[in-house]
Amino acid sequence: DRKKFHTAPVGHVFRLRPFHVLVATGGGYAGYRKYEHYKLEELEKRGIEVPVKLASEWEVALYKSVPTRLLSRAWGRLNQVELPTWLRKPVYSLYIWTFGVNMKEAAVEDLHHYRNLSEFFRRKLKPQARPVCGMHSVISPSDGKILNFGQVKNCEVEQVKGVTYSLESFLGPRISTEEMHFSQAPPGNSFQQQLVTKEGNELYHCVIYLAPGDYHCFHSPTDWTVSHRRHFPGSLMSVNPGVARWIKELFCHNERVVLTGDWKHGFFSLTAVGATNVGSIRIYFDQDLHTNSPSYSKGSYNDFSFISNNNKEGIPMRKGEHLGEFNLGSTIVLIFEAPKDFQFNLKAGQKIRFGEALGSL
Repeated sequence: DRKKFHTAPVGHVFRLRPFHVLVATGGGYAGYRKYEHYKLEELEKRGIEVPVKLASEWEVALYKSVPTRLLSRAWGRLNQVELPTWLRKPVYSLYIWTFGVNMKEAAVEDLHHYRNLSEFFRRKLKPQARPVCGMHSVISPSDGKILNFGQVKNCEVEQVKGVTYSLESFLGPRISTEEMHFSQAPPGNSFQQQLVTKEGNELYHCVIYLAPGDYHCFHSPTDWTVSHRRHFPGSLMSVNPGVARWIKELFCHNERVVLTGDWKHGFFSLTAVGATNVGSIRIYFDQDLHTNSPSYSKGSYNDFSFISNNNKEGIPMRKGEHLGEFNLGSTIVLIFEAPKDFQFNLKAGQKIRFGEALGSL
């Protein structure tokens, strides 16, 4: 009744395949770039201005060769594995210490309550931990770090200081007028001008980076109506500020979910950008959304309209209302129109919490 065991020749066991070489090379280079970004951050902390050095095409291609989508799906499955009760506190305590998580704000502080890492990442806060500012028209939809903000100029948006991306590439083609509540600008205008629907208004943007230790849910930044969702499958490269400084149009490469609609001043959009280990972007009212699918076509996107015969207004959202969540830290980009006297109450690089003011008229 003995079982036969078959062994492969040593040459076959240690034979390197092109895929393995590519993954090892890409992973090693990504690690090297991480170290370079760490050194740059240390220089910035000392007040030393660092010149922008963008990645070349081959560097971006090499980074993209790392199977970040596959790794993110594996990470997602690992996060859902239920931990033994005795192991939960040591694992979560290490994470808390590494990323500076403030558990005193959590609705449930007992670490044994969270069955797996996914539940811990998506922990809820105490009701009064994030009071929503009622005096300002736009609030921060999440905890995080302000990477950039200001007016959109020449159809380009800054992801960090000195590094831009195309507004049209990021949002995709203009949505048809049937799905919007307001009139569309003449087709001869630029893409930016087509988004501005009211005379005298300007287009503004704000980029918020969520670190792994931040609260991972995001909320409605103002009173608005969501009429359309556009999902771009794509890469899942890191959106760390150091990488955002290095790769031009990083947010256009990565998977993202664009919610568009209108508020009292016209066009309004919120985009949740995916990143490494953030294969899951969830929008609470959108059950048809499935991110980080194993198969996708490069450069593709899919649209979904929330306007139907039964619901001609779209999805109304109140300022501060729960909107969605990430599986780990990532980035949120707001692009909206407002009158010319709209003012941001921010500084680039500052930490911000959900509910605090972004700007007002």
